[in-house]
Amino acid sequence: MDDRSHVGEGVFCPAVAMAVVGSGVDQFSGVEVRKMRYSLGLGVMLLVMSMCVDLRSGEPLVRGSAARPNVLLICVDDLKPLLGCYGDGLAKTPNLDRLAAAGVRFDRAFCNQAVCSPSRNALLTSLRPQTLGVYDLGTNFRLGAPQAVTLGQHFRAHGYYAESLGKIFHVGHGNGDDVRSWDVPAWKPKVGQYAVAANAAGSAGGEDAKGVAYEAADVPDNRYADGVIADEAIVRLRAAKERGVPFFLAVGFLKPHLPFVAPQKYWDLHAREKFAVAGLQVPPRNAPAWAPQFGGELRNYRDIPKQGVLSEDLQRTLIHGYYAAASYMDAQAGRVLDELQRLGLRDDTIVVLWGDHGWHLGDHGMWCKHTNYEQAARIPLIVSVSGGMSAAVSSALVETVDVYPTLAELAGLPQPAGVDGRSFAKVLADPAAEHRDHVIHVYPRSAEGRGSLLGRAIRTERYRMVEWKATGGSAADAVYELYDYVEDPQESVNLAMERPDVLRELQRLLAGHPEAKAQVKAGAAEKAGQKGLPGGKQDRGVMFERRDRNGDGRLSREEFLEGQSDPDKAPGRFLKFDANGDGILSREEFVTSGR
Repeated sequence: MDDRSHVGEGVFCPAVAMAVVGSGVDQFSGVEVRKMRYSLGLGVMLLVMSMCVDLRSGEPLVRGSAARPNVLLICVDDLKPLLGCYGDGLAKTPNLDRLAAAGVRFDRAFCNQAVCSPSRNALLTSLRPQTLGVYDLGTNFRLGAPQAVTLGQHFRAHGYYAESLGKIFHVGHGNGDDVRSWDVPAWKPKVGQYAVAANAAGSAGGEDAKGVAYEAADVPDNRYADGVIADEAIVRLRAAKERGVPFFLAVGFLKPHLPFVAPQKYWDLHAREKFAVAGLQVPPRNAPAWAPQFGGELRNYRDIPKQGVLSEDLQRTLIHGYYAAASYMDAQAGRVLDELQRLGLRDDTIVVLWGDHGWHLGDHGMWCKHTNYEQAARIPLIVSVSGGMSAAVSSALVETVDVYPTLAELAGLPQPAGVDGRSFAKVLADPAAEHRDHVIHVYPRSAEGRGSLLGRAIRTERYRMVEWKATGGSAADAVYELYDYVEDPQESVNLAMERPDVLRELQRLLAGHPEAKAQVKAGAAEKAGQKGLPGGKQDRGVMFERRDRNGDGRLSREEFLEGQSDPDKAPGRFLKFDANGDGILSREEFVTSGR
């Protein structure tokens, strides 16, 4: 049985009803809603949207003076729950701690895959990696779900002004941003990773792919990227205040992702001698050989040994660096939160703090993410709603895919259709409420003698089971892991052979999920569009077909701009190609204008 859910029944929004009646369709796209918005007038739309209520209680979904709440989504790269508000006595994170004091902290939140792009796809589409068939960094999610309506798209379609700053979608490794999701091109900071030139890639001679793994420099906060991202977020908040339209602002901070770079003052917050290395530095006993990893991402840095156990001194330095980078990020998040308050927007804004996945800091001898184990899969998640619960803690099991439908419900928007996530809005009202009886997450591996495998993990309140098999393969050929977090929270031994009854129960839960899709590949049209014609020319007819996602024989501005390599210049080309000025490109306009 598929556990996808469309939670949120009982929500009535007159604006949605008017849009449907006015457009003459049963389901409407973002383009149709935007047409309706202009025909009704933005002022009327805002007035009508203010009447969104929950029929179960008769109350507005979010209290506050605004007709609709703003959304500030703070995404943090590689942040595990090493925060003061999560009980870590060594963490120096006062700003995220005060956010938790004004909201609900989720103690059992998990990513859907412990690596950047698939995890962020899950957040922004509410589709799990095994639903999309995208497990790598380089494959765009729209190859797996061309018509997916992203979180940003959904809010745009209902009158929000949506912006992306820093790292929201994973951009790189051949992957790009999603132009349909934002009202303006996604913004990235233009600043080098290192303040000290000698630490950068290639600076030591040779062909180093990366520089050093950590840096502490006596520089201002905006010498590194997160300070610049905070600067820009403050500018965008001020513009949003002047614009007077509900906003959806996604702010993605980069630290504590490697390299662990931060101004010296954030290193100085921490006493190095207080950091202890992990007590268990070997993989779980009886675990399959392919399940662990040993820090390949970290070992690409030139000051890290390529193999072997890291010295205790180096381990302590890396742990120190992770905490310092997290403190630096916390200070930048605090600047954004302070500006939100100063502008008088805090009471009308839902604020979410989400980490894309956890990180191994030497436990099991592992570093970085890239596993199905607890330290890689568990994430920080804090939701703060004006008029809602404060300093509350929930033990509900939550997945990353649940954030999107939750934000939709809190804002009084329709629930997204055909997604994997479930709204946990009820937990924000009652933190003791249950949400799921288990979560699911995945990680792929290549195993000698077995080929490509996918580890599908079921995590309940007490146990985690991982099933390793090829996608589409028989469960009879699977290899299993099983861990008991009551008796063995450090995952020291795989109990799959010792607890057959528990294993069978978790296998039953896994059987309720659809079979995972294999990794998607670019289709013939994509490949043809990339290869082009003899002589180096591009086949613009093929390019048109590839961009025409909805198959209507025309290109909207969003379809034209998606995935352009020069997002600053592409809007100008669209205007140039649009010969008749109707805001749509015909096939003829696209093919002939680009020659």
